[in-house]
Amino acid sequence: MNANQRKRWLGLVLVFFVCVLGLSSPFQHFAAFPNELRLFSGQLKQLDYGMPVHAQVTVDPSILHVNGSKGKSLSVDLNKPLSLQTEHSGETTMKLKLFGKIPFKTVKVNVVPDLRVIPGGQTIGVKVKSAGIMIVGHHQVVTSKGMKVSPGETANLQLGDLITHIDGKSVHEVKLVADLAEQAGKAKKPLHLTIKRGERTFDTKLDPIFDAEDQAWRLGLYIRDSAAGVGTLTFYAPDQGVYGALGHVITDMDTQTPIEVGEGQILQSHVTSINKSQNGEPGEKRATFVKEGKVLGNIERNTPFGIFGKMNELPTHSYDSQALPVAFAEEVKEGPAQLLTVVNGQKVERFNVEIVHVTKQASPATKGMVIKITDPRLIEQTGGIVQGMSGSPIIQNGKLIGAVTHVFVNDPTSGYGCFIEWMLQDAGVLLKTEGANLKAA
Repeated sequence: MNANQRKRWLGLVLVFFVCVLGLSSPFQHFAAFPNELRLFSGQLKQLDYGMPVHAQVTVDPSILHVNGSKGKSLSVDLNKPLSLQTEHSGETTMKLKLFGKIPFKTVKVNVVPDLRVIPGGQTIGVKVKSAGIMIVGHHQVVTSKGMKVSPGETANLQLGDLITHIDGKSVHEVKLVADLAEQAGKAKKPLHLTIKRGERTFDTKLDPIFDAEDQAWRLGLYIRDSAAGVGTLTFYAPDQGVYGALGHVITDMDTQTPIEVGEGQILQSHVTSINKSQNGEPGEKRATFVKEGKVLGNIERNTPFGIFGKMNELPTHSYDSQALPVAFAEEVKEGPAQLLTVVNGQKVERFNVEIVHVTKQASPATKGMVIKITDPRLIEQTGGIVQGMSGSPIIQNGKLIGAVTHVFVNDPTSGYGCFIEWMLQDAGVLLKTEGANLKAA
């Protein structure tokens, strides 16, 4: 065997041992050791790494106790579960040294104040007033010469634009726009518009044209100032007096652009019937508003993770009025879970689902998990996930973990859910820490 062959065989042997080492349980358990842990105050967590070695652990005992010890340093057997009990909120580091001498791992531990919220499940009516006038289409105006033209299109106004001011005055009602258009047309003066397009705001001019057919001054725009619908309440945080619902952003039905909320309300709602989901055709809840004079809460924010605002008290017809602990995104696991929602009247019921996939997310993002309806009773009544079910809270191992957001059009028994952590952040009750064909349901 020559030198080149020996080098080749030596390389193959090294590759073999690296592969064996990488597939070995101790190495995999070492790789699974986190660099950072996030825990709630008072939470008990177990880490099981099955490594046949002893280590010395040092930690701040005022924040974290390891294996029940209130000391700063103790010896642990990593072949047995490591028990962590949080004491107070704060940050500490857990340092492990093999045999008390060899630096092995340093884990940053962030303990946040305990947080419990009451899960929802109630169907709610949603009324939203936009923070201006939404442009949802262009309209052709017939001039006195028989020509068809859209003044709004000529002024380069686009679908999804928001008119916030006209002639320096803020506008929130469609009727006011019609009055201003008539005044400007008769005076033969252009309207001075302030437009918000995404994050950009700019001014422009628009000349009303007299419509020979309608005998009225027109802007050549289809506009809207409000939206309404039904969804599901996800949680109520009694200590902060706030709620979260829907699990996804409210968009304009025509332009599919997010609605910038000026003001809004959520109301009680009563499910009258269910249009069942079928492959290729998502179903929907049919519901009516109840006691429109009694407002449950306001709408202050419309974000990618739902709507949020103040609520003075928990709505009636709760499945359980007891507050539950919540889970961080990394605590959610594949496996069985439960869903709270209404399929008839105002009664909140619990149904079985399966978390079939969890996406690791270190920062807010939608589509955190894929869920599948496994409860025969819910499938029989709804065909799976239907529109109006978005926001239905998902519970796993006694913790609120997320909310339903979308249905898979071609498989209505499955859909996406978002992590409750991101909703709680948008609601302002949890501080941010470091570390397919769809249709909204």
